[in-house]
Amino acid sequence: MQFSEQWLRSWVNPALTTAELSDLLTMAGLEVEEVSAAAPAFSGVVIGEVKECVKHENADRLRVTKVDVGAGELVQIVCGAPNVAVGVRVPCALPGAILPGDFKIKPTKMRGVESGGMLCSGKELGVPEDVDGLMLLPADAPVGQNIRDYLGLDDALFTLKITPNRADSLSLRGIAREVAALTGAELKPVAIEAVAPSIDDVRSVKIAAREACGRYLGRVVKGVNAAAATPAWMRQRLERSGLRSISAIVDITNYILLEQGQPMHAFDLAKIQGGITVRMARAGENLLCLNEKTVELKDSHLVIADDAKALAMGGIMGGEESGVTEASTDIFLESAFFAPAAIAGKARELGFGSDSSFRYERGVDFQLQREAIERATRLILDICGGAAGPVVEEVAELPARKAVTLRTSRVAKVLGVALSSQQIAGILGRLGLAFTLADEVFTVQAPSFRFDIEIEEDLIEEVARVYGYNAIPADAPRSGMRMLAQPEELRPVDQLRHLLAARDYQEVVSYAFVDERWERDFAGNDDPVRLQNPIASQMSVMRSTLIGGLVDVLAGNINRKQPRVRVFEAARVFFKAEEGFDQPEKVAGLAWGLRLPEQWGSKAERVDFFDVKADVEAVLHPALAEYRKASHPAFHPGRCAEVLVDGKAVGFIGELHPQWVQAYDLSSAPVLFELDLAVATARSRIKARPVSKFQAVRRDLALVVDEQVSVAQLMAAFAMQRAQIVTDIALFDVYRGKGVAEGKKSLAFSVLMQDNSRTLTDEEVEPAVQALLEAVSGLGAQLRV
Repeated sequence: MQFSEQWLRSWVNPALTTAELSDLLTMAGLEVEEVSAAAPAFSGVVIGEVKECVKHENADRLRVTKVDVGAGELVQIVCGAPNVAVGVRVPCALPGAILPGDFKIKPTKMRGVESGGMLCSGKELGVPEDVDGLMLLPADAPVGQNIRDYLGLDDALFTLKITPNRADSLSLRGIAREVAALTGAELKPVAIEAVAPSIDDVRSVKIAAREACGRYLGRVVKGVNAAAATPAWMRQRLERSGLRSISAIVDITNYILLEQGQPMHAFDLAKIQGGITVRMARAGENLLCLNEKTVELKDSHLVIADDAKALAMGGIMGGEESGVTEASTDIFLESAFFAPAAIAGKARELGFGSDSSFRYERGVDFQLQREAIERATRLILDICGGAAGPVVEEVAELPARKAVTLRTSRVAKVLGVALSSQQIAGILGRLGLAFTLADEVFTVQAPSFRFDIEIEEDLIEEVARVYGYNAIPADAPRSGMRMLAQPEELRPVDQLRHLLAARDYQEVVSYAFVDERWERDFAGNDDPVRLQNPIASQMSVMRSTLIGGLVDVLAGNINRKQPRVRVFEAARVFFKAEEGFDQPEKVAGLAWGLRLPEQWGSKAERVDFFDVKADVEAVLHPALAEYRKASHPAFHPGRCAEVLVDGKAVGFIGELHPQWVQAYDLSSAPVLFELDLAVATARSRIKARPVSKFQAVRRDLALVVDEQVSVAQLMAAFAMQRAQIVTDIALFDVYRGKGVAEGKKSLAFSVLMQDNSRTLTDEEVEPAVQALLEAVSGLGAQLRV
């Protein structure tokens, strides 16, 4: 909602500066998004009248003028505008004036002729103007007056971000009502008097869709001059509210929408056959709208129709075929209340909306329609002439206004401020809320323009807004606090985040709703959880993997020439389940680029699978992970492993598939992992045991196995036959080459053995080592000789 401060102050003029008024509105819940000047800064420009105008003797397109600027003497100014002529009144910049862009005016010679100023166009003053050439002012513009004062250019344009529940503030009337309530300043609304009919012409009105249309008023106005010029004051207010001037009658209906908050429409009476019926659309009906789009109407669409066809979409947009043109002489003026439920969502369904639908779907004052049509009629008669007939009104089902109770004690409890009943009564009265008071309990009747007052908390919010949020003390809560017990088997997620940050990862937070293409590419998911009302077409489904978000972050960093990227995310993913949806939490990471930041102490090597594998093991510690060759839609075949803990699959690790590297414009493949967060945050209960005082015994086993035998298989076999004295088994060497047959590899393991009560003897060590050898013999492992 955009409006002019000068227009607002004609309704209510509190003793506040522009900045103070902006802060007041914002703190009262009507957020001011922007305050801008109506015109750029300039000075030294007055209204001048051209008294003489002759052709420049040395230039075909220049004119030498003599201009009266109210100083007693005519000023000679050379001008090249095509519309300069004797008698016109225009803005005149005198020597010493400073125009927008710091353009300074001083006496000069143009083709040998003295020029003591400059006649200005609207563009040169930064003022919107359709005229090609000078800005032409009305003939009664006072010569010598400062142009900023005459045009009201020292004005501020407020842009408010109105929340959906405050439809009452989508008009000058509503905003002025708020300012008056907040400041106590006098509200001076426009006086609206009924226009007495001077003709008897009427059109019948019938409401067939009684739940969708609660009130409909119509009036015939004949003999209008639709081509009449819109007054400058109205055109200025419309333009400063973000609407362009179209024609006098359309401008008047738009003006009523901005001033009163009541959407209106005017039909060409000659194009209406019979009476007016408000009904639901019929199958097969079409309507060419004012935006030149043809709509195929559905039975859920409310229409305004005559005896032959649909004329307009109720509450959304009029029809082109029944619209008023400059050739129209007789019109039918409409003012109606349409139920918000009947209009809500229809504009989005059609792919276009209007200022009318924006207001109707939020709620328009259902007692405003008669005042609005009387105000519009008076403006039409004053500007376009004509004669008005009587108002025809049909009333159907209007919203019920139930009483809402407000307890003084409840106000004190919620706000933390002990307000008296008299203070609360004063606030409610300033807001225009009718009430009765008995035993410290208010029974409040919400007015017709407030659709947001339904429960006691709504009234408490109103009291708080007017009393002032800044006036409510910000007392710190006083309560006994204790730390909650932290289960030993659960690692806090924040601790996991810190661990990954310590390993040089940066956390990212991405949207849970993603592009459907990501789900197909990175999860092989052809049936994702779909959103019923996505905020954008590329955010239409819920993610079942975090990989897409990480790849998107990587692509953005590569586009910004980052040489190294390491990011992670811990968040929920979403799957369809037999009943409802499953929402497990995952932790995923991505590493790309150099293993270490560029430096002199190490070679520039790219990060690989084993670097990220070390990060995964750190995340899962103290649990020991196993890795099994696997396939995954997101990962490179042969460079992907399934991560297992206690024999259960808990995630994947691998290099991104070359197909997706190319499809997502990545210069090289990153390495990624994704794990179940529940496993990553789980840890076993700590068991204390004494540190042995006796020397450990080490035996090294160099085993020759086939290439396809993995270390994980050998470690699993060791675990099956591991004696109690064996404290650790670790791989420390891999060898292929001389002395090892083709297709074989040598894996060297260190075996540590120790006892807490004594030093181990060979008689104890050798059977333990022999048991390990027997355990792996089934895998074809032999001691290397």
